[in-house]
Amino acid sequence: MTVLTSTPRKDGFFMPAEWTPHQQIWMAWPERPDNWRLGGKPAQAAFALVAKTIAETTPVTVLVSAQQYSNACIQLSASNIRVIETTTNDAWLRDTGPTFVTNKAGEVRGVDWAFNAWGGLEGGLYFPWDQDDLVASKILNNERLAGYRTDDFVLEGGAIHVDGEGTLITTEECLLNHNRNPHLTKEQIENQLREYLSVDKIIWLKEGLYKDETNGHVDNFCCFVKPAEVVLAWTDDETDPNYQRCRDAEQVLINTTDAQGRSITVHRLPLPQAIYASEEECSGVDKAFATQPRNPSIRLAGSYINFLITNGAIIMPTFNDPADHLAAAKLQILFPNHAIKTVPGREILLGGGNIHCITQQQPMSAV
Repeated sequence: MTVLTSTPRKDGFFMPAEWTPHQQIWMAWPERPDNWRLGGKPAQAAFALVAKTIAETTPVTVLVSAQQYSNACIQLSASNIRVIETTTNDAWLRDTGPTFVTNKAGEVRGVDWAFNAWGGLEGGLYFPWDQDDLVASKILNNERLAGYRTDDFVLEGGAIHVDGEGTLITTEECLLNHNRNPHLTKEQIENQLREYLSVDKIIWLKEGLYKDETNGHVDNFCCFVKPAEVVLAWTDDETDPNYQRCRDAEQVLINTTDAQGRSITVHRLPLPQAIYASEEECSGVDKAFATQPRNPSIRLAGSYINFLITNGAIIMPTFNDPADHLAAAKLQILFPNHAIKTVPGREILLGGGNIHCITQQQPMSAV
């Protein structure tokens, strides 16, 4: 890619809201056996279903290793899905792919954040992560798009949500974690977000969802549904470790304003009941040094907030839980002009995330 030495803000570019039209959605193919059980086969079926569901309304491009290319091409056989051979360490495109920015003329560029696998050698989820740190530049190069590289600033796409009108939501648990940017103060981190995403107001939630191994990514906990409106994960179970987290976040949100000075409306989205991996599911994951262990005693951070907004559709995970239909119905009210399309999310959750985590939207280009 052409690496630009300025910043998006200086060049008149900004990160658009997720509900703006998409040119395509990017994904990657799961296969690493120390994260995905049974060599990734169940996860591949889950990812393929997500890709095909998105492709009903939006083109999808999937990055696949040379070893998995033929297998993926067969499983992803659909009219609106493109497969590109690309080396990766794992399949979390929200965090390894570029954050796309655009300007008023409809030009598109990308931000290539430094990536350290959610903490590097201080709590990171795997080693090495060198190929994942190259994914954003590979995508931008493939699309012939110019980009901005932040060698001195680590950020994952799942750590932020924006409204496209100058407001960003994130969590202190993640962005202020010592394992991301220990050389930067909170003010310096805010300045980086302002320069590379062109935001003016940053809303800091204290924590994300309990036991989220990304150190509390906001995209599993709270997101914008339109300007000045957010949807927040919620539980009324006082014994749930998320009980206080939800209430603390709501208090922050209702007691602040966005970049335009508007009060923020908070919509509550129920959480599924506590989810754990089974002994059998965990035993199917290879053991490896420097990789997050899979243990049936560790609660999984299941959340309906981890949905993707794309052209005319909301792609939402389900967990065979009584709250599945309640969450879908709530999202239909919040997105009356979108079809709510549900996809089983358990296999993706077993790897540590969900639909929003494995997808990255590229805004429509007007040039």
